[in-house]
Parts: sequence; C-alpha cells; structure tokens
Amino acid sequence: MNQKHLWLSGAIFLLATGITGAQTYITINVPGAGSGPGQGTFPQNVTDSGVIFGNYADSSGVAHGFIRSPAGDYTKFNVSGAGTGNGQGTEPVSINLSGTITGIYIDSNNVTHGFIRAADGGITTFDAPGAGTGAGQGTLSYNINLWGEIGGYYFDSANRAHVFLRSPYGSFTTFEGPGAGTGADQGTGTAAGDGLNVEGAIAGAIIDDSNVLHGYFRQPDGTFVVFEAPGAGTGPGQGTDTDGINAEYLVPGPYYDSNNAAHGYIRFPDGRMTEFDVPGAGTAAQQGTLPEVFNLRGVVAGPYTDSNNVSHGFIRNPDGSITTFDAPGAGTGSGQGTIVGGLNFEGDISGYYIDANNGNHGFLRRP
Repeated sequence: MNQKHLWLSGAIFLLATGITGAQTYITINVPGAGSGPGQGTFPQNVTDSGVIFGNYADSSGVAHGFIRSPAGDYTKFNVSGAGTGNGQGTEPVSINLSGTITGIYIDSNNVTHGFIRAADGGITTFDAPGAGTGAGQGTLSYNINLWGEIGGYYFDSANRAHVFLRSPYGSFTTFEGPGAGTGADQGTGTAAGDGLNVEGAIAGAIIDDSNVLHGYFRQPDGTFVVFEAPGAGTGPGQGTDTDGINAEYLVPGPYYDSNNAAHGYIRFPDGRMTEFDVPGAGTAAQQGTLPEVFNLRGVVAGPYTDSNNVSHGFIRNPDGSITTFDAPGAGTGSGQGTIVGGLNFEGDISGYYIDANNGNHGFLRRP
C-alpha cells in the first residue's frame, strides 16, 4: 500500500517467461518540484498507454498533482481547498481506463478529503459519511475501478478507520471488517491504487484490538474472506497486509514477522499462498521485501530494503524468478535508494528514487 500501505498517509518483463533485452530509464522531474529533503517528484503509477501520474512537492513542501503524457508533456493541477502549507496539498492515487483519477487533498487544517478528477479536468470533492474533521482525520480516496466506483477508508473523530465504497452516482456504503479494533489507529483500511477490482471487490487490512494486521478482501455480495500469511507475526504492528486485488481475485502483499521484518506473499484465487524474499533483503525490523504493485501477467514488483536500510527495486515473474535493480542516481545511504510504485501490462515500472542529498526524483523503467 505505499504511500500504499494501510497506515501510511504514510521491470518487468516482456513475456511471462522472464526479462528480455536492455532496460531504459527516464528520469522524471516535474517543473516546479523542490530539490530539498522530502521534496521532489513522486509518480504514483503508469498506465498501459504510458501515462504517468502522481504528485510533486515544491520547495515549501506543498504537494501538487501532475499527469505526464507518453510524449513527456505535463499537466499540473490542484484541488480547490487544498492547503498551501508544508505537508498539505493535492495527491492523486488511482486512475481508471477512462483517465479519471481519484486521490486525496489535505486542507489548511490538516484534514484529508477525497477528490475525483475527470479526464476533461473537472474536479469533484467529497467526504465519506462519518469522517472526522480534526487534524489527521478525514477521507482517504484510494481506488477507482473501470465503472467509476471508488473505494477507500476514513478516520472518524476517534481516529478509528472504516472502509467506504462510493458509487459512480455519489451514494456511499460503509463497513467494518470482522474483528476490527475499536481504538485509535485501529479498524479497517484498504490497499491503495489497486485495491478495488472491476467487480467491486475490495482488499485491505484489518487492525484488531491488539494492533495486529489481518489481510482481507470483501466480495461484491458483502462476504469477507480474511486470511493470514504463514509466518506472519502476532504482535503489535505485525501480521498480514495487502496491496490490492485483481479481477481473478489474486492478492499480493507483505507480511511482517515476529521481528517486524517484511516478506512478500501472493494469495491465489484458490486460497493457496506463496511466500518469497528478495535475495539481499534485510531481516531486521523495518527491512525486507515489500510487494507494491502487480499486473495482469502475474508479475509482482516493489521495493526491498537491505541490511544497510537502502531501498532497491525488484521484479518477481510468475515462474518465481526475481530481478533486482537500482534507478540511476539513487543514493546508497540509509533511507535512500529506489522505491517502486507502478507497473503496467507492458512491464513499464514507475517510481521514485532518493538521491544522496535526500531529494526525490521520479523514474520510468522500460524493459
């Protein structure tokens, strides 16, 4: 869930048999992006047609939305009502085949709201019923499917998370996952970007009263399937997370073991689960393998963090083979490196890298 993981507010191959040919990298710096620590360009995903979208943080730390055409032309936008202070602004998260984008904006009081940007540039804003109005509360609009249905979650006035589905006509359905905790920072959340499939099934994680994560998906008829990755820890901040769900109900994601290290898993439609670790991934707390994105060919990609706390990109093909990479210019110090955030059908990967000065730059990796 990156920026896609549940509580974060905060490549590939030409054929299923493996990688072929040389890779090409394009560095993406949106005009107006800042160059200081925590500033720069943050692509969210790349579509099958080669459109890249995301946000950039300017020299004041304010986020703005951008869309980059396959030809390299930029469209920048801000949601009316977005704040103009550090950590505020506009952050696109998900796009559908019609070019409609949904995401969040953070206002001047640090309250989060949802928005929808149509392909013609028109913007609609919304708040889920029950969303809190205090700092750090509000609506996180994280997924949009082909039909314009939107899924995400909201934090209420007690800072508990609840999932919502918004129909293309603006009506809302809200729900809680089985066993969801009732305290602050507990409840039910969703994956971001790919967490809502074409049928309306939504995937995410449930955080219980002991602050343990449990993976789930909710089928269109309201039935929940809750699952645990083998090896998942049972302490606070440990357990099973998800990164999305496809039309065939394949669910990838990370799980966190008893040492708080991350490992990858894939849950197949028949309930089988495969676990994996990228060679070179660290095994200490906050290190390990973090599946982030996947495509219709069954390729899974994401970042992994090594024993020196440096991030690198990985690609896992359906046959289980794994390729690792670093974006040119990525720093090699702790907290630096390559962060994968997007993957399309053709095997293009988007993301950003943190350089030696802790500035952020987008990249596109073409197979």
